[in-house]
Amino acid sequence: MINVGVKSGFFCQECGSKSPRWMGKCPECASWNTLVEEIHLPPPKFKSYKKQQQPLLLAEVELAKEERYPTGMPEFDRVLGGGVVPGSLILVGGDPGIGKSTLLLQAAGKLGTKDKVLYISGEESLAQVGMRAKRLHINADKLYLICETNIETILAHFEKTAPRVAVIDSIQTMFHPDISSAPGSVSQVRESTDKLVRYAKECGTTIFVIGHVTKEGTLAGPRVLEHMVDTVLYFEGDKQQSFRILRTVKNRFGSTNELGIFEMQDRGLVEITNPSALFMARHPLSSNPGSVVVPSIEGTRPLLVEIQALLCANSFGTPRRMTTGVDHNRVALIMAVLEKRVGLNMGGHDAYVNVVGGVRLLEPAVDLAVALALASSFRDLVLDHDLVVVGEVGLTGEVRLVNSMERRLLEAVNLGFKKALIPRVNTEKVQVAGLEIFMASTVAEAIEIVF
Repeated sequence: MINVGVKSGFFCQECGSKSPRWMGKCPECASWNTLVEEIHLPPPKFKSYKKQQQPLLLAEVELAKEERYPTGMPEFDRVLGGGVVPGSLILVGGDPGIGKSTLLLQAAGKLGTKDKVLYISGEESLAQVGMRAKRLHINADKLYLICETNIETILAHFEKTAPRVAVIDSIQTMFHPDISSAPGSVSQVRESTDKLVRYAKECGTTIFVIGHVTKEGTLAGPRVLEHMVDTVLYFEGDKQQSFRILRTVKNRFGSTNELGIFEMQDRGLVEITNPSALFMARHPLSSNPGSVVVPSIEGTRPLLVEIQALLCANSFGTPRRMTTGVDHNRVALIMAVLEKRVGLNMGGHDAYVNVVGGVRLLEPAVDLAVALALASSFRDLVLDHDLVVVGEVGLTGEVRLVNSMERRLLEAVNLGFKKALIPRVNTEKVQVAGLEIFMASTVAEAIEIVF
């Protein structure tokens, strides 16, 4: 039964827009079947977790002496922008079983050796969390565990314990007792997150929140959830491999698209401090057709990875395109450039492109490497095994400028590469000892150089 004074409305799960009645299509974002009815309680009387503050002038604001503090896991700190910011709310998403709970339990164990940490589990019992902590060899004197899903009870524990860091596992299991909808619904997720945001900002507690993902790979719940938090991290990786990648999607206190590389072992997640050497350990000394190494920049880290391409003649009329680790549409664009500007007739071939190691490359600087890998497989010719390739490809076939070129090439030299093919517009600014540099203005010129 709905209490008197309670109102309801229909909210879009994608964009968060409100509608007075249900409609099949959201009028704001044009998404279908995303409007869900939510119960809205009358606004409660103001309650503060601390003494009510008065507005201050900007010049009067006192900056914290300690802006960040480390988690004890350098790869985790890198992704967060150098450490944890007090009073921030951090959302960690990923596929089921990828290791989100393991990652945050390890971080809580590191932090719990110095400061109070409260780990709230809504999916597992205390015995199950304790078993995992024992397997991970966690022995923290100030790490507290509790199993609870009522957000009001959790906030009461916050006030009593006063932790410096808290972990919520997971936000989809939390519920507010005054809302009639089930845990995980739009209204419950938004209300619970709003309570956590308010507490974190007023009391300075850093809160890590684990979020489920949908079958499309996006965070479950309303899109407004990602706007409410300070930082959004995605934990990625192929379950068939041991490597895990923690990627920054949003960070109000640091750069985005930072990467943290981990390896899942029997004792938990182990940090990989030199991922380029790890990925290149599987690179053969004598390359095969369709194999190219590219020095990519992910956030502030140079990363050497191998791109593989395979083209096969198609006899069914409709060629197939499959990509792993690179954007499917970007590969289709590069194949069109190769066919129009270089004369490689790939229209009747199936094309498969893969980034070795399970890394996703998002920057356009890998375009030239993808183009040469496709050309190498198409012509069945091998590139030099000690060559790295980097450059952005335009629709007219030109090879465009790439930033941070010197850092990319220094990483290649450190791993034993002797040659590099880069855009001609970069050559005046690049001087790297021990590396023979080739220049190319167009894709056609690059293909003539390497073959």
